Amino acid sequence: MKTITDFQHKKVLVLGLAKSGVSAALLLHKLGAFVTVNDRKPLNENPEAQHLLEQGIKVICGSHPIELLDEGFEVIVKNPGIPYHNPLVAGAAAKGIPVLTEIELAYLISEAPFIGITGTNGKTTTTTLIHEMFKADKKHAVLAGNIGQVASEVVQNAQPEDYVVIELSSFQLLGINKFQPHIAIITNLYDAHLDYHGTREEYAKAKLNITKNQTENDFLIVNADQPHLMKLAETTKATIIPFSTKSVLEEGACVQDGYITFRGEKIMALAEVALPGAHNLENILASVSAAKLANRTNEAIQAVLATFSGVKHRTQFVREWKGRRFYNDSKATNTLATKSALSAFNQPIILLAGGLDRGNGFDDLIPYMKNVKAAVVFGETADKLAETAGKAGVQEVVKTDTMQEAVRAAYEASAEGDVILLSPACASWDQYKTFEQRGDIFIEAVHTLK
Repeated sequence: MKTITDFQHKKVLVLGLAKSGVSAALLLHKLGAFVTVNDRKPLNENPEAQHLLEQGIKVICGSHPIELLDEGFEVIVKNPGIPYHNPLVAGAAAKGIPVLTEIELAYLISEAPFIGITGTNGKTTTTTLIHEMFKADKKHAVLAGNIGQVASEVVQNAQPEDYVVIELSSFQLLGINKFQPHIAIITNLYDAHLDYHGTREEYAKAKLNITKNQTENDFLIVNADQPHLMKLAETTKATIIPFSTKSVLEEGACVQDGYITFRGEKIMALAEVALPGAHNLENILASVSAAKLANRTNEAIQAVLATFSGVKHRTQFVREWKGRRFYNDSKATNTLATKSALSAFNQPIILLAGGLDRGNGFDDLIPYMKNVKAAVVFGETADKLAETAGKAGVQEVVKTDTMQEAVRAAYEASAEGDVILLSPACASWDQYKTFEQRGDIFIEAVHTLK
């Protein structure tokens, strides 16, 4: 951990707790800042705040009083989930007070270089693949950010010869100042989080922050199959490394003559890759690019790609039973993600879908449902999805109340050689606390089939 004086004797407000807020507060305290923590949850219901209070850190709980801006804070470190229109955050910006996220702190103290991964889809799979490639090469890498542990905590023990492999959201990237990954990846860019960012342009601008401090000695890996993204990437000072699933590239990563290649070098036969789906091929090409730029061996890359079958809840292979292959894609909380999952398979599909009703329709799924022979629907959107399945010409539609019923109904509608796919196209909050809980219940139901 670097010894820095950036925050010494400065008044810093940590706004919002959760894991990243606690870590940020403790780190700033260690760095000699005068830290105040402000969290909406009342103190008597807030064990994290109570712990910080015991460490000698000032804590204000129960609300976000605007009067805090009168206390002369020089820096605010904000939880990424708190929007910028929050009165405290907007007021700080109006006063010219820097508003950072915990990622900036992690970068400032880290002795290890960063590989940063962002994009609309594929971040977690790409991040995991890169980390696994380092492990297979017996090289240490720290897994941090939205996947893994809180960055500002784990980088404290990172060594100069290590890499920090970190998944980054647009929310986190808005709160950086000096953050400069040696290798940055933008997997793709679609409309998302517009309720937070306001416009597509602002969302894209937040994503492009990942490269704003890069130099010609750094690398930006970017999806060449998205011309709009390539156009945005032209603003970077970094060396652009493109990847494409559709075109042959001399400089970047692509598929040529049945092989995954990087800068013209054959890395591995595509037929030997375990992870299914065109969308996952994008993630694979991005991760191979990062691994090669970080001097990982082809043998390590091959070992991972031959065995890696998916991140949990993201088109995760669960089990083959009586000739049916079961996949858990509970992370698919919108139609865009479900389109990708449906496109991953050429076999007949039994689709399990449904969840929280956000007021949207599902007819944009219809062109992707050509292989869907049966749909099992549930949750608040069951009727909407049943109607969409009917329009798509799906032969059989079954409504169920529980995941256990849905799995049993899906099996009964299937035949040998079919894929049974949970890809809900909806958030989970109508029936489950998280998409992880929904996926875990699916996995359990699949393993208890008799």
